[in-house]
Amino acid sequence: MKQLMKLIVTGTVVCVIASVSYGASSASRSLTVVELFTSQGCSSCPPANANLIKLSKRDDVLTLSFAVTYWDYLGWKDSFGKREFTDRQIAYEAPLHQPGPFTPQMVVNGAKTVVGNNLAELTQLLATTSRLTGPSVALGQSSAQIGRGDVRRSVADVWLVRYDPNVVNVPIARGENAGSTLPHTHVVRALTRLGQWDGNPATFDFSKAPNGLRTAILLQEQQGGPILAAATD
Repeated sequence: MKQLMKLIVTGTVVCVIASVSYGASSASRSLTVVELFTSQGCSSCPPANANLIKLSKRDDVLTLSFAVTYWDYLGWKDSFGKREFTDRQIAYEAPLHQPGPFTPQMVVNGAKTVVGNNLAELTQLLATTSRLTGPSVALGQSSAQIGRGDVRRSVADVWLVRYDPNVVNVPIARGENAGSTLPHTHVVRALTRLGQWDGNPATFDFSKAPNGLRTAILLQEQQGGPILAAATD
């Protein structure tokens, strides 16, 4: 596993690398959301990618693979990496009481975390995690209707996720995984904040998904808080 930590030395912020242990309308159904934060430049990540592929076969779990960018300097730039995916992982640091982002990390329902390459620990966490019970989300090709419900803060964020449901094999030419071909699935290609939900019924419009990509909606408390509801087509 790899972790990126910040160290203050004589007033200068230094990044330290350490190895540490640790299209018809679709109505929402009860799901568990598992987000994998991974990088093609991380030697610890291939087993986590494999675990996500296994998990993606479950109908009761929405799996999403976010490629982060902070390991690109190691010699291989992740072909799916985007800064906004890294920012999403960083937003989880304070709520999950982490000193910094690491890979491979899996976040369950925006509220619990586990090392992504530890299948036994992941399985145990999923067995003890309740599915989402937030407001209804009716998802169509170009809009999502969110029903009435409770929000602990004044508003929650509505996220539009576009992801590839297929298994994609990526040959890696350089870096820690040089010479390997890494399989990925449910790779997130775009993440867009549609707006805010205040507990009242609301409709959020968006463009139709590009060919080959699926759509998911995440209703989530702000600043990396728990996911309240989710739907995918």
